[in-house]
Amino acid sequence: MTFAAPKTLLIVTLALAGSAFAQTAAPAPAPASTLSYNIGATTDYRYRGISQSGKKPAINGGIDYAHSSGFYVGSWASSITWLKDTTANPNTTKGPVEIDVYGGYKGSMANGLGYDLGGLYYWYAGNNMKKTAGQVSPNTFELYGALTLGVVTVKYSHATTNLFGTANSKNSGYLDLSANFDLGSGWSVVPHVGAQKIKNGNSYSDYSVAVNKDIDGLVLSLAAVGTSGLGAPYLLPGSGTRDLAKSGLVFSIKKTF
Repeated sequence: MTFAAPKTLLIVTLALAGSAFAQTAAPAPAPASTLSYNIGATTDYRYRGISQSGKKPAINGGIDYAHSSGFYVGSWASSITWLKDTTANPNTTKGPVEIDVYGGYKGSMANGLGYDLGGLYYWYAGNNMKKTAGQVSPNTFELYGALTLGVVTVKYSHATTNLFGTANSKNSGYLDLSANFDLGSGWSVVPHVGAQKIKNGNSYSDYSVAVNKDIDGLVLSLAAVGTSGLGAPYLLPGSGTRDLAKSGLVFSIKKTF
């Protein structure tokens, strides 16, 4: 029986160890696609500055699919009350849920300019607005395009249908300017200003500043939200004395899986 020299054994051992280390350290290939879910709650569901939940809490959740090529689709839903708030007798109007369905393509250019093009359909499930005399369906479809450079994003949304139940409002548009400042340790500040132009309706502006804290996918957010150009107070017939566009603080919580 013969034995390998100690030097030979050392070389073989180091080679095997190096091979094992290389296999362990090699990064896993990026997935071709990702699927994520989110669920959340807010003290007041505000959209473009106006309360959709009658200045009361709302719950929401969604699902998103993204492909490495840049294409994505998703859906998000929230409880609402604004459809009932549009009538003096809330029992005559149905539609307690908003369901958004969207899809598009994200990419970037050589100069670091990112872009996002897509479409979004706002579906108010079970609503009977169109069947009620003098009312227009709130269901809305918008095309959108956004450009991002560094922390700043500018986005324009264009309605190809009537806008949220406003008669003869096709081709209304919304211009949105926002920024996302990462402060480190999960903290961020997000200022926003938007201008909603409503064809044959009451155009206005909205603004907000949100402070966010991300704790392993659980995001806590406190935002100051307001509007201008709507007059005060902004009341819908069924909303009582609640000013749905009044400036205020909104606390939200969201968990992404």
